[in-house]
Amino acid sequence: MRMTTTPSPSSHPTRIAAPEGVAPSAHYSHVVWGTGRFVAVSGQCALDERGEVVGEGDPAAQARQVFENLRRCLAAAGATFDDVVKLTYFVTDVAFLPAVREARDAVIAADRLPASSAVQVSALVRPELLVEIEAFAVIAA
Repeated sequence: MRMTTTPSPSSHPTRIAAPEGVAPSAHYSHVVWGTGRFVAVSGQCALDERGEVVGEGDPAAQARQVFENLRRCLAAAGATFDDVVKLTYFVTDVAFLPAVREARDAVIAADRLPASSAVQVSALVRPELLVEIEAFAVIAA
């Protein structure tokens, strides 16, 4: 069992990049757990504070806005990206995943990658949206 980080002082998440017998991934940790208060952040899309789409047709711009919205939601619960244990990506085209990873890597250190799932969907709540991401975090109780 290979661990990729030490527990953080706030939520003590433990990350296992690849349990024995499971192929490692450079893009996520296979297992993450922690103790404390569970925080669930609903799927965030590329909407600004007025509800207007940011970056129509641009998956990179949308991904950056989504991570900014996630940051704000986490902060409202007293959490940061260091506390995130799971991200779920919903994209209308899997070709957008490199742009999503780039936006993620700008806010989450490579040694603190959460568990992740990516799903291609036929559509999101509005036709101009390309990316939606939900987050789960664990923070000190």
